[in-house]
Amino acid sequence: MTTTAPTPAAAAAPAAGPWRLARAELRRRTSVKISLAVAVLFLLMAAAAPLLSTLCGWSPEEFDKAAVDPYLGGQPVGPFGGISAEHWLGVEPVTGRDLFARLVHGARVSLLIALAATAIVVVAGTAAGIAAGYFGGRTDALLSRLMDLTMSFPSLIFMIAMMSVARDVNRILLMTAVIGLFGWPGVARVVRGQTLSLKHREYVDAARVGGSGPWRILTRAVLPGVAGPVIACTTLLVPGMIATEAALSYLGVGVRPPTPSWGQMIAESVAFYDTDPLYFAVPSTCLFLTVLAFTLLGDALRDVLDPRSGRA
Repeated sequence: MTTTAPTPAAAAAPAAGPWRLARAELRRRTSVKISLAVAVLFLLMAAAAPLLSTLCGWSPEEFDKAAVDPYLGGQPVGPFGGISAEHWLGVEPVTGRDLFARLVHGARVSLLIALAATAIVVVAGTAAGIAAGYFGGRTDALLSRLMDLTMSFPSLIFMIAMMSVARDVNRILLMTAVIGLFGWPGVARVVRGQTLSLKHREYVDAARVGGSGPWRILTRAVLPGVAGPVIACTTLLVPGMIATEAALSYLGVGVRPPTPSWGQMIAESVAFYDTDPLYFAVPSTCLFLTVLAFTLLGDALRDVLDPRSGRA
């Protein structure tokens, strides 16, 4: 009696099972569908910011003095903050800059910084966590102490100091680097713990006995095993990065005017919240919805991809 060896596709099918189950579970949740739709909407809005500002007919730095009343302290002309066919969401008080154009370009800046900083955190944290968990010994001790040192550092004070001192630099690149500098230890600790539980699994030992080098074992055996928690952490990191960028811009140490960002717009609108509440409400609502969407999406991914989190 002869037996037929399983084909590569058939052998790979069981490994793909958990991911198919995860996708099916995510599709079943209404909150995931709504959160994903909101997140994709803002990402598309940020990507298409130049096109959208062209459609509305105003650039984010263009003043429209006719849209504000100089005799009323620069308040927008017309109801609801100057909303009209010419200015879809109204205008800024005093300057008359189009609020819609600044909103979409602010989304571009805020989300670019948040996503780029998240990418730095995930790549650095995953690399450090895998190296610490797999190699152990002095490598683990050195990286673990570096994680402890970075996490104990007063990051917010350092961010404010760095952004205040550095002047003739690209503010977007600097904010991305500074925010990413302090975020990687959290991911590294999660990945390190996961790697410690995977390094002595049968398939890892089999690859080691079979003559595979450390690089092949890490990339082919260990990395796929930590992918689930890393994906969940990534989605949960994004809202924190968005909020951090908004907080720094709100404090006046973020991107410089006239470059718009949501945090900067909120900071500028505080002085007008009683006379022009829409100016404050529009960027605040966009920031709230974006953070909420990524948070709910991250929670759902963590429940599905990392069941050991204890939330089902």
